Amino acid sequence: SNGGVVELAGGRYAGQRIVLANRRHVVVRAAAGARPVLDATGLAVPAGTTGVVEVRDGADITITGLEITGYRTRSLQAVPVGIYATGATSGLRIEGNHVHHLGNDNRTAGSFDINAHGIAVYGRSATASTTGLVIADNEVDHLVLGASETVVVNGNVDGFRVTGNSIHDNNNIGIDLIGFERTISGPARFTEVNRARNGVVSGNVVTRIISEGNPAYDEGDGYCNCAGGIYVDGAARVVIENNVVADSDIGLEVASEWARGRTNDIVVRANMISGSRYVGLAVGGYDRRRGEAFGITVTGNTLRGNNTLDDGSPEILLQYYVHDSRITGNSVTTTNRGNPLLVSRVQPAGDAAKNANLTLDSNAYAGPVAAGSALFVWNGRGVTGLANWTRISGQDANSTWTQR
Repeated sequence: SNGGVVELAGGRYAGQRIVLANRRHVVVRAAAGARPVLDATGLAVPAGTTGVVEVRDGADITITGLEITGYRTRSLQAVPVGIYATGATSGLRIEGNHVHHLGNDNRTAGSFDINAHGIAVYGRSATASTTGLVIADNEVDHLVLGASETVVVNGNVDGFRVTGNSIHDNNNIGIDLIGFERTISGPARFTEVNRARNGVVSGNVVTRIISEGNPAYDEGDGYCNCAGGIYVDGAARVVIENNVVADSDIGLEVASEWARGRTNDIVVRANMISGSRYVGLAVGGYDRRRGEAFGITVTGNTLRGNNTLDDGSPEILLQYYVHDSRITGNSVTTTNRGNPLLVSRVQPAGDAAKNANLTLDSNAYAGPVAAGSALFVWNGRGVTGLANWTRISGQDANSTWTQR
């Protein structure tokens, strides 16, 4: 009851879970020089969401140095997680663990009831926040996730850091910061208490996050290429900086999936985004019924060689309900000679105020063609040439083009 340290000696721990319920001042760690493996292969996954390591409420808890694998199911009613925190926890640190080769193997085409996570923190209390969360220096890879995410911070989480993690080779979103889901229901659902907020996501390397082959995204005639390396979905007041995102469906997306939700006051700074199959950066809702994003600052980022699918998509995609936001001082390079599309803004929908005060400027654009052949889309209308883009859109008056 007064806390303590649990050290795991090296070796394989078969079919065992660790559950800390309402504990305080507890450290669970690998013994010095040891490699303990929590191998849940063959362990039945019960209905609901459960973790191999599970923290329910409590305070001042550290999980470090563990390898977690093998927690798998085919059940649509079960959600296996490597490390799972739920309720309201303060001072939770998840550091230096390796979570790999687990998930939900159900193959029902198009089903969003297929779910699993690598590391998941859910603030489920409407009256007490999860605070002081640190997810750092973990490796999370080769997960089968269905409609869910590799590393997720969801619900009433106020104050967090997701830093220095290596996240790779998973079949859905790499890092997700979520608000307004049914994590908290009732009157509090669409309020500030049901969203991740006041956080930092920095120094992570996220690679090969691809939804092709994931049955949840089987659309009948192909797969949705919509797994983001880093995704902000309903969060507020977050700095996303100095991350590397490569070879994923979408490099980085800032949006909200709920008509009553929003994503606001997000700084996207000094990230390197390359090799995305669809787009490098997407901002705003993916259809007319959702997605307000405002107070978004995108600066000092490097985007290069995105849209490897060559389906006519841009380096930067501005979707629905983006307003009061700035995209300035970025380096944006297309490598597509046949379709050198840099920025595309969809035709605005809805209230004019939810489409106003969008500024692009002082960006360094580049590509394999002359400036007069660069491609843009403004409010759904194609524009050829940087000079025409500036004239028609009123944007990028101080931006430049380099042919290379």
